Amino acid sequence: MEHTAALTKYMTNFVDQLSYSGVQDVVISPGSRSTPLALTFREHGEFKYWINLDERSAAFFALGIAKEQQKPVALVCTSGTAAANYYPAIVEAYYSRVPLLVLTADRPHELRDVGAPQAIEQNHMFGGYVKWFHDLALPEDRLVPYVRKQALRAISESASGHPGPVHLNIPLREPLVPDFSIPGIWRNHTRPVPHYIQGNASLTKEQSAIFKELLWSGQKGLIVCGPQANQQLPDLIAKLASKAGLPVLADPLSQLRSGGHDKRNVIESYDALLRSDTFKELNKPDFIIRFGAMPVSKAYLQWIQMHGSDIEHFVIDEFSSYREPSGVPTAFIYADPVDFCRQLTGELGEDGKNSHWLDKWRGLNTEAKKIMLSSPDDTLNEGHAVVFLSEAIPEKSVLFAGNSMPIREVDSFFTASPKNITTMANRGANGIDGVVSTALGTAASGRKTTLILGDLSFFHDLNGLLIAKQNKINITIIVINNDGGGIFSYLPQASQSHHFEELFGTPTGLDFQKAVSMYGGTHRAVKDWSAYKEALSLSYEEEGLSVVEVITDRNNQVAFHREKWNQVNDLVEKWGS
Repeated sequence: MEHTAALTKYMTNFVDQLSYSGVQDVVISPGSRSTPLALTFREHGEFKYWINLDERSAAFFALGIAKEQQKPVALVCTSGTAAANYYPAIVEAYYSRVPLLVLTADRPHELRDVGAPQAIEQNHMFGGYVKWFHDLALPEDRLVPYVRKQALRAISESASGHPGPVHLNIPLREPLVPDFSIPGIWRNHTRPVPHYIQGNASLTKEQSAIFKELLWSGQKGLIVCGPQANQQLPDLIAKLASKAGLPVLADPLSQLRSGGHDKRNVIESYDALLRSDTFKELNKPDFIIRFGAMPVSKAYLQWIQMHGSDIEHFVIDEFSSYREPSGVPTAFIYADPVDFCRQLTGELGEDGKNSHWLDKWRGLNTEAKKIMLSSPDDTLNEGHAVVFLSEAIPEKSVLFAGNSMPIREVDSFFTASPKNITTMANRGANGIDGVVSTALGTAASGRKTTLILGDLSFFHDLNGLLIAKQNKINITIIVINNDGGGIFSYLPQASQSHHFEELFGTPTGLDFQKAVSMYGGTHRAVKDWSAYKEALSLSYEEEGLSVVEVITDRNNQVAFHREKWNQVNDLVEKWGS
């Protein structure tokens, strides 16, 4: 009884502190060693709990919830290889700066490294991919204050600075079932540990003056915004660009392409423009100020590498980091991007005059968009699947893009819209795994969510659909089915025709209708634009899982894109002549 009482008080105080400190969601995968955690979370009464049978899917599902809420989400699993299945999602969370609390149950210390069943080395098992690790002490009555402090520290380590995952390993001895009838186990006279407070870093007046002088210098400058999730930033960047008279190259995940803010200076078709050698050569900026991560566009990356140190680069990041994969000389400005924009906008005065530099970017962007969006023929293509999606997607919803080709199609074909659409993707490690589960996590909030991904990515995470069935989560999934890895057709490997299909094309020939039906979803395969538009419309009227499968031909897509890029290049040549 003494053991059970200590276990119960230890667990209830740990879980209660997580609740007090702001954790609202917990994703639990069933297991024996994690029994005290699972039961206590369920018994507490203030958590939204989700049961996900597969730990790999569970971790990505929690990642999606955390992306949507922008606050830590707890993950609970048993000991052994269950925890190892969390690894891919933890890597993604680390690189995409998403807060997760990873709670792994473990055997007690005397059963470690002695051949006990379901016992592996769990200490530091996620290596450098977690911001903080702690192996909790075994439950004791006197350690209630200690376990509360560790719970709060886990949250503060996860959410402070650049957010990310933390790992608490929790050794537990049998018997494992708490006794919730014991008096005084829920907080009682134990005071919760107070919240942590984090301030914002701002520029000094002297530092601000440097940027004010730069922006008013008359030099050819660019504002670039890569993937970022702060919903305050788009309007502030737009205002700063207007005051400074600068173009804004807006990544599809920047949140700048949709919403009610001023988009006059927003350039969405820069990827197509930067595929023109003439444009790249004749339009070298003097300086670039970048917010967010590196944009999706490889053409942009190659462009700034081509000019190297000839361009003065600034990256605005709230906390210390080195997120600049181009290798060009870069000045990192560690300041809150929201405060940075407000401070400079307030000091710049009236809107800057339109320059030839700004007019050129605006004009070419307008004409390039016309080329990219021009009406397609009857043959389905992956680009216009995004165009018609952007027209049909409901107001105030989430567009989640899969990796490989779908995010690139969104980059090229999802242009400025007055709708309030939040765009998301797993662009930390850029993997095609776990995308279904992550999108379902974002949809768990109740917001309308549309996922667009490729057939191989869909196949990778089919078992993630179970949580949609069990919890009646509403989601529209658009599967671009070109029967294989379409992105490889754009790469040098495509010239190796003898081995290409076997090693890179990797067609599966799967009938997804049967899988969708197994998980209680609605499936529609479309082969023309009329059927596609109708399927989208119907999917947004339905409850639960709705899958629209767009059948395309891999062999036609490269020619389609190259024709568009060549037309944009011709536009650039004429504009410059």
